[in-house]
Amino acid sequence: MRHAERQPRLSSCGVSGGIRRRVIEVAEAALSRGGYVAPVEVLSWVGWVSGNQMDAWRQGRVETFEELMQTGVPRRAEALRVLEEWAKERGLRPSETAYVTTTRDRRPLRFTRDGDEATERFYRTHWLSPELSEKRLERLVEKQSKPPDLVVILPLNEWTCALCGGTGGFLTMESAGPICLTCAELDHLVFLPSGDATLSRRAKKASGLAAVVVRFSRSRNRYERQGILVEEAALEQAEEACLADDDVRARRRERDADRRGFEDVAFHSRMAGEIARLFPSIPPERAEAIARHTGTRGSGRVGRSAAGRALDEHAITRAVVASVRHQDTPYDELLMAGVPRLEARDRVRDAVDQVLDRWHRPRLYVVDGSS
Repeated sequence: MRHAERQPRLSSCGVSGGIRRRVIEVAEAALSRGGYVAPVEVLSWVGWVSGNQMDAWRQGRVETFEELMQTGVPRRAEALRVLEEWAKERGLRPSETAYVTTTRDRRPLRFTRDGDEATERFYRTHWLSPELSEKRLERLVEKQSKPPDLVVILPLNEWTCALCGGTGGFLTMESAGPICLTCAELDHLVFLPSGDATLSRRAKKASGLAAVVVRFSRSRNRYERQGILVEEAALEQAEEACLADDDVRARRRERDADRRGFEDVAFHSRMAGEIARLFPSIPPERAEAIARHTGTRGSGRVGRSAAGRALDEHAITRAVVASVRHQDTPYDELLMAGVPRLEARDRVRDAVDQVLDRWHRPRLYVVDGSS
């Protein structure tokens, strides 16, 4: 941007239909997505500032935001005025937000070269949806007011520290250029790669100083998160907490297994009693074996069906018939010999009836193709 250019004011001027349409489309999308609209993001999303340029500005490597914008002063002014008019028409609530660099000094970011206070304030203003609840509004304002994470870069190429002339596996960008972690006073931190969200969250929360580690992806043309740098003591504390969680989860699994085992034992006992009621002469051990087999959790057998769990007489009888067919007749051998299933059932029907008669079959039982 040339020094002679005047900074945009929020005064009225003619607005082209193209700019108005683009600004409103982007603003509507932002409002729908996050419940608020930020002028800086709108101007970026209409295509006037790239993501890499935004990163450079947030890292303090560019003096002002407007230096990055790939459009002239009149169009910037039009866009800002359209955004303000649209926000007021929608009844959005203004909320001023602090913008600071992602460097250690957290110095305020500048938007304009001449520092016009009205324009600077407008850039800092986020427009919030009136539909947000008070609780969500408080969380959003708190989040927007929170300073951005410190950013450390995993470099792809060789580099030299702008302060000491050294190098290293990590760097952070400041106004002077790339800075090693020693010069940035971050070399006491340890690297925790991405992969365990709970561990990362706890380590970052416990660490008095932390930084997000990113690496540039050439294929995607963007920086991607690789992990975080945290204090070693914070990482150890987070690891202990996660190990304790593993112990807690293991104990919970054991308790659940014990509870399910107790429930299964009680269920099998009730089912065995119902089998004995329906078939008074069945050996007790056989009734218990049938109940355990058909009532096994996750087996999909009749005893685990809704009717089986309700101890329905038809379901219980079907379970007993199936047990007799497989254990007291040559049914399985017939199937192995290639005899069709229904034909095999017909061949063993009399043998099944004989066993059921000895056990005093209930009157509801009918031997058919579904039994």
